[in-house]
Amino acid sequence: MSAFDLHHPPDQQLVDDCVHCGFCLPTCPTYVLWGEEMDSPRGRIYLMEIGLQGEAMNDEMVRHFDQCLGCMACVTSCPSGVQYDKLIEATRQQVERRHPRSRRDRAYRAMIFGLFPYPRRLRLLRGPLRLYQRSRLGTLLRRAGLLGRLPARVGAMERLLPAIGRAEALPEVTPASGERRRRVGMLSGCVQRVFFPEVNAATARVLAADGCEVVAPAGQGCCGALSLHAGREAEAQAFARDAIAAFEAAGVDEVVVNVAGCGSAMKEYGHLLRDDPAWAERAKAFSARVRDLSELLAELGPAAERRPLPVKVAWHDACHLAHAQGVRAQPRQVLGAVPGLELREVAEGEICCGSAGIYNLVEPQPATELGDRKAANVLATGADLLVTSNPGCLMQIRSAVERRGGRLPVAHVAEVLDASIRGADPGSLLGRGPAQSRSLAGRRRLRRTTKVNESHPPGPLPRS
Repeated sequence: MSAFDLHHPPDQQLVDDCVHCGFCLPTCPTYVLWGEEMDSPRGRIYLMEIGLQGEAMNDEMVRHFDQCLGCMACVTSCPSGVQYDKLIEATRQQVERRHPRSRRDRAYRAMIFGLFPYPRRLRLLRGPLRLYQRSRLGTLLRRAGLLGRLPARVGAMERLLPAIGRAEALPEVTPASGERRRRVGMLSGCVQRVFFPEVNAATARVLAADGCEVVAPAGQGCCGALSLHAGREAEAQAFARDAIAAFEAAGVDEVVVNVAGCGSAMKEYGHLLRDDPAWAERAKAFSARVRDLSELLAELGPAAERRPLPVKVAWHDACHLAHAQGVRAQPRQVLGAVPGLELREVAEGEICCGSAGIYNLVEPQPATELGDRKAANVLATGADLLVTSNPGCLMQIRSAVERRGGRLPVAHVAEVLDASIRGADPGSLLGRGPAQSRSLAGRRRLRRTTKVNESHPPGPLPRS
């Protein structure tokens, strides 16, 4: 039996675009870790090709596909313009439909997709999780060595848990300050809405300060990014239709997204719904109006005064912003407009931190290795603060810094801009670090950054 069915298998023409030159190898996270050909983009494309030629899908083939983070660094580095993003998306949909996973794996994935894309269900966890953090039970269990005995995937979820702060509702409409320049829709998100409400609040304030009327439709739900990137096609399509309808009804000029993975998925709605005659054109038009927060702010230019913020910032390029959306200059531009802010680049910036949607939950071992590598490079910058555009990256790098014994506050780009516009004390940003997710003690301001642990430097990239 062939590996693929007839519903959108990997496109043979796209497969043929790969000339196997190897330029992708130094930027592929799994090839960097293991040096295995089948765990590189060109190796996976070879597996797609033999699947198209009639090779049956088997556990080994699926394992190589599963271990791909979908970071799209290979798309950036490829001189032949291979659309690996389209290829791996089509392949994962085939795997999801045709490969029988183990009962334990199915149950775990069902739990993730039955919970994370649904904010109302996630909210039910806020109380118990906040109590868990305030009680310091996790710290006690860790010291006793009991958390280390948990299954790897469960342990990963516990380590990545963000600090559960006060819930902050986002108004459905935030009026523009001064003259209105745009009327924009804002995606509230799922994990972002429940666990990072302060980021959404900061985003709305920044947009309003720069002359945007911000509309956050009350009826909006998940954008479908997690489902799309995991190969759950029908589920992703349903979420996409709902998102399009919600923002169309809001009558906005653009839709602003402050989560890199969500933005990359929403910009692909036209492709996702290409077979649906009732939605294909609507989806294409909608995707053309989706903007990352930094994209729109760079396009508009600042209207509100940026006040000095004397902070050394390490900027982390989220993969689904830099590689999938091609947005690199804009976040640097908007951060560079803050007086006193010193932007520091992170070595190996093209290598994924290991978050990658749900990757750090389903593949905790390679995700941990990549997180440790990223943390070492971030700490080596000597920055006061890590800034990025994706909550998954914030959780992943924070957890990795903590494992190394480091102390480095983390923030979303919206929070930095908001602090500058409001003239906030830099301590409002520097008072938050890795320890904050573990106990009340973590809320105390961390006034210095621990130097990188020289005994765990990142290793060199392998040669292609």
